[in-house]
Amino acid sequence: MKKEKILVAMSGGVDSSVVAALLVKQGYDVTGAYMKQWSDTKDVSGLCEWKKDRRDAMRVAAHLGISLLTLDFEKEYKEWVMGYMFAEYEAGRTPNPDVMCNKFIKFDAWLKKILEMGFDAMATGHYARIRQQATDNSKQFLLCEAEDTDKDQTYFLHQLSQEQLTHTMFPLGEYAKPEVREMARKFDLPTAEREESMGICFVGEMPMKEFLQQKISKHPGNIVLEDGNVVGTHEGLSFYTIGQRHVGQLAMNNKQLTNQAPMFVVEKRFGPNELVVGSEDSPLLYKKEIRINDVHFVSGQASQFPLDCKVRLRHRQEMQNVEVHIENGEVTLLFEKKQRAVTPGQFAVLYKDGVCLGGGVIA
Repeated sequence: MKKEKILVAMSGGVDSSVVAALLVKQGYDVTGAYMKQWSDTKDVSGLCEWKKDRRDAMRVAAHLGISLLTLDFEKEYKEWVMGYMFAEYEAGRTPNPDVMCNKFIKFDAWLKKILEMGFDAMATGHYARIRQQATDNSKQFLLCEAEDTDKDQTYFLHQLSQEQLTHTMFPLGEYAKPEVREMARKFDLPTAEREESMGICFVGEMPMKEFLQQKISKHPGNIVLEDGNVVGTHEGLSFYTIGQRHVGQLAMNNKQLTNQAPMFVVEKRFGPNELVVGSEDSPLLYKKEIRINDVHFVSGQASQFPLDCKVRLRHRQEMQNVEVHIENGEVTLLFEKKQRAVTPGQFAVLYKDGVCLGGGVIA
């Protein structure tokens, strides 16, 4: 029988390295690929270490005896991820670049290129599972939580379609992270002890505010308490996120606020350009009901409403009970318990019995 040709997206990290090793062991015709998505420009620079990552991927490929391609998707990435990110921050929202990267780059631009090159599927190091379910007319692909729920990445994958899942493999979905690390050692992979990368790849360790100010101008305004009293100034609403702790000095009537409990961003008032700060338990931080836009369902079709299910408003948040309603095209989420620091621009992702149904952008 003809071996199935699989291209493994290799980032240079331990997870994708183990994916390649597992598929080689299982007898697939495996090729690795390092996807170049970022390099500094005169306009925007971060602390991306793509050359080091590619070198690690090359070492793993050589160890496994497979080829490693280098494919360049910088143009697509800067348009669909960078452009989106800066536009959202400038509008005062808090975007999630990882979700859009998966939707438009990894499982769209990458996957289309891979299929054009004659591969049958793409495998990645994501912690998620794909299951098939027979329907009346065809098979449906379900996006399911990973075995290791602490590492589960379906939140970032909830925008995927049936066509994309058809040609995708998540070999790590059945394993816990410690098992993956141990497999890397048993395979004697050069990346077995490599530390896990955190944060947005092109930003690196650079403070987000500093990174954003390369493209977004400052628009100073007042910092106010919930009652309207001015206690300071901000550099622009774009640089703050609902729920973040305010760092810096605050004063009222020219007197520094002393013995003050930590203050948090509780609201952004765009008309008067005011940043509202309050206590950790401020009523403004808690929402019982929200609206979501641009709702996507992994199955390709909307569920029946009202829908009782679970929701995550951020990655790794504990699942919350929710009732989903749709009226005149608007989708509303009614939480069983009030939710803290609901952040416009982030995603609300829906789950039922361990299956990721899809989600939408928090309005």
